Amino acid sequence: MKNKGLNIMVEKSKYDINVNRLYDQLQKVKDPEIDSVSILELGMVENVQYAKNHVLIELLPTFMGCPALDIIKNNIKQQLLTLDFINAVDVKFIYNPPWTSDRITEIGRQKLKEFGIAPPPIHFEETGEWRVNCPYCDSSYTTLDNIFGPTACRSILYCGSCKNPFEAMKPISTLM
Repeated sequence: MKNKGLNIMVEKSKYDINVNRLYDQLQKVKDPEIDSVSILELGMVENVQYAKNHVLIELLPTFMGCPALDIIKNNIKQQLLTLDFINAVDVKFIYNPPWTSDRITEIGRQKLKEFGIAPPPIHFEETGEWRVNCPYCDSSYTTLDNIFGPTACRSILYCGSCKNPFEAMKPISTLM
């Protein structure tokens, strides 16, 4: 599984650096509000640089001012410092390129759905409107109840088929 835009740069060294071990540790860092989806699956990791036992992780926040950023930063540090070839970790939030919802991997989209959150649509109507299917019954007979959900990145919708309210991740695109 490779994220769109993810770069991992590792300096050649005397240590047996295993990029897969770095990747596996980052896979363990979950979104604090959606604990089944990793930051890799959300497409938040833009760059990973390793040199002389030091790792720099550059992340794209899903929203400016997201209150979970400090938690994510600390969780990354905790996970990476468990590796025997890492002594220091820096996490930097960058805003260019901007995070867009098309960075969510297919596995990430599936895990959002399993968690009860409809993933953002891949395609938009010509009018700019977006539609999502119900994560419970996959019906397209859904309506937007409130653009503001429990977090800045989610909305509340209602399924007319199975009669369940549900959350959906808002689509974010540079084309909007």
